[in-house]
Amino acid sequence: MSVFGEFYVPSNAFALHETLNSVSDTVIEIERVVATDEILTPYFWISGSHPATFEGAVADDPSIRNLEQLDEFQDTALYRAEWTSHIESIVYIYTKIKAVVLEATGTNERWELRIRFDDRDQLDAFQEYCHENNIAFNLQQLYDLSQPKTGGQYGLTSKQQTALVQAWEAGYFDTPREASLEDVAEKLDITQQSLSKRLHRAHKSLIENTLKVSSSETNPRI
Repeated sequence: MSVFGEFYVPSNAFALHETLNSVSDTVIEIERVVATDEILTPYFWISGSHPATFEGAVADDPSIRNLEQLDEFQDTALYRAEWTSHIESIVYIYTKIKAVVLEATGTNERWELRIRFDDRDQLDAFQEYCHENNIAFNLQQLYDLSQPKTGGQYGLTSKQQTALVQAWEAGYFDTPREASLEDVAEKLDITQQSLSKRLHRAHKSLIENTLKVSSSETNPRI
């Protein structure tokens, strides 16, 4: 049975540490990762800093290469890149134990990760790898679908559940709407883009874990 874990890891234990340290106001949200052999191609959004400033910092970051901007909006931008061998922990998660990182948000202090493991053995392998390689991690929540906890039985993260509840209480889902996406985002102190993605992921998780029992993923999406 699948096991879901929510972890905090220090920024230096994951990707883009030097970039996040250099441009400290930047927030990175990984949308999805395409894994091909030993090459991992992340698609991610940045906010909190100007794209040109972010790109300048990335140029000196050994954990990433071949950065390409795909879209830019008023307060955020979407990029594609490649992770390098300098981030063995990420390569291990994807290519060795085949776990799926469902959500990843990084700041200059830490990365917040939500990972789905196929079973407890896969989770044990991940924890053992972290201990052997001195990768500090802080487990926040651990559950499977038979052990509900604050929305966990539906595959929701605490942030997704908070966003859904806040939007519902504000009247975002009413017809006609009593609150806009901007109103709800302001209450949560996040960007509209971040809220939109968070609600989309929450809806996807609810469908997968209520209306649809299982699904296959060839290219894991975060």
